[in-house]
Amino acid sequence: MSKHQQKKQFYLLSLGCSKNTVDSESMAALLHKAGFSGVSDPDDASVLIVNTCGFIEGERKKSIGALRELADRKNKNQ
Repeated sequence: MSKHQQKKQFYLLSLGCSKNTVDSESMAALLHKAGFSGVSDPDDASVLIVNTCGFIEGERKKSIGALRELADRKNKNQ
């Protein structure tokens, strides 16, 4: 892939309650309409998204862990 071509792929991690899942599905639908495709491996994505809850202590801790893991794996162009 050349420097001028950018992968239009996203990785979406949804944590928390079922409302977050519904919101994530809505985000994914908008991204698909914009020409992006979803991938299951964050290493294959040009965009990383974490949709989470900041109100429930357990979910907040899980979210921070997930964000740190993605940040550690993040590619230069993500």
